[in-house]
Amino acid sequence: MELAGLISSVLAVVAAAWCPFCERESQRNAHASPTNLLNTLATLRQNGQDDPTLAQRLAEVDVAIGQNDNRAANIRAGYVYVISNQGAFGESVVKIGLTRRLEPRERIYELGGASVPFRFDTHTLFFSEDAVSLEAELHRHFADRALNRANHRKELFFASPTEVREVLLSKVGNILEFTEEPDATEYRQSVGLWPQGR
Repeated sequence: MELAGLISSVLAVVAAAWCPFCERESQRNAHASPTNLLNTLATLRQNGQDDPTLAQRLAEVDVAIGQNDNRAANIRAGYVYVISNQGAFGESVVKIGLTRRLEPRERIYELGGASVPFRFDTHTLFFSEDAVSLEAELHRHFADRALNRANHRKELFFASPTEVREVLLSKVGNILEFTEEPDATEYRQSVGLWPQGR
């Protein structure tokens, strides 16, 4: 196997290992592939061909598989977020959701993409070992104030960040960081530049 093909195989294994919801067959293949790659690396070394980056990539595969196994074992763990977008929804509307991503702010950044005129402001990102239940409890608490009554999966509620903070505190006891007043920077910068009469 040539080195470029081997590196492609390593990258495929890394991609498979980072998927916490892979089917069992994909997970079996992800666990088997490092063995094949190690055998190929040993063969390359026997032939006098050694690539210092290859061993590093194999180590990254092992780390990725370990992280995948950990996330699969802790499928309910994640970050519950409370965000708002004053320019899109007004002052008293929040979105309460959850993400299992290692970088939870990536999810919030995606939500503020092309479908809304301004980026979301983050009020809190709260890690919980049972984020699924915590999110569901918050949704139940604010269910009678859902913005979209036809599609409950939209996770938007008529509530102030302060109200959500109080309910969250009653459920978890302590929140390290919570921002009650959003910056709404893009909205505030834009509103003064809008045409008259808007």
